[in-house]
Amino acid sequence: MTTAIAIDHQAPAQQRLVRAVEKMPAFPKAVQQVLALCRDINCPPRDLVGVIEHDPVLTVKLLRVINSASYGLPNKVTSVNQAVLFLGINTVKNLALAFAMIGVLPTRNVAGFEVQGYLVHSVATAALARHLATRPQVGEVAADDAYIAGLLHDFGKVVMATHFPEEYRSVLEAAEAEGLPLHVVERRIIGADHAEVGAMLARHWQFSANLVSCIGNHHASPDADALTACVALANQLTRRAAVGNGRHKFRDDELPVTLRFGSEFSSIDIALGSLDSIWSSARAYAETAK
Repeated sequence: MTTAIAIDHQAPAQQRLVRAVEKMPAFPKAVQQVLALCRDINCPPRDLVGVIEHDPVLTVKLLRVINSASYGLPNKVTSVNQAVLFLGINTVKNLALAFAMIGVLPTRNVAGFEVQGYLVHSVATAALARHLATRPQVGEVAADDAYIAGLLHDFGKVVMATHFPEEYRSVLEAAEAEGLPLHVVERRIIGADHAEVGAMLARHWQFSANLVSCIGNHHASPDADALTACVALANQLTRRAAVGNGRHKFRDDELPVTLRFGSEFSSIDIALGSLDSIWSSARAYAETAK
């Protein structure tokens, strides 16, 4: 269980946040090995299978997900080898990362931060960001990177809710009462927002520079690059559809955060079509994988 940090209100915000990030648990060894193997595009599937099979928790979760209703397979998958061959290396990497993220999430927190709602929002944003990355308006963006960045874009909220529970409860209450975006209130009360903290954590976990930048800029500079634009718009559309609960309600006066997909939501809706399958799959996956 992660213990909340005793807050020294005289300490600079950056110093307190660095301490919080350093106290976040590292990913399990098997997940780290999976991520390392998947950096090699020529990674033999058998190497990945060997790592997963030596981790009973990862094995059980992978088989549970692939045999869930969201995949709708006619026959039950009973081996890791079958799962890897069916899903592909990139999907297995994304699932391993998601399992690791879920393992870090607190089951309870004094801040009153709703973990399951956060999980649904994160998975939905990740799935939509991956979908947006395949659109012709985007250009060269790795769909795999878009998924990972979308999955982790709000993880700074978890850090603050876990380690600064009283302050973060005040953030949540003030954002609700004042109708302000969460990141605005976070800066006012804590001295940094969840995007900044999420970038610090991604750097601490040794993710690539483009992922660190994307997580850190998805509010501050949503059009900084194509990857950030995908994640920023996916986050906004997920909030607009009220899928999950990131504690950042969509406001009626919001405009699209990036012009890459259109300047009006009506034109974006037409271009993207129905997103119901993405939303329903995200809800099902979050329920199965937790």
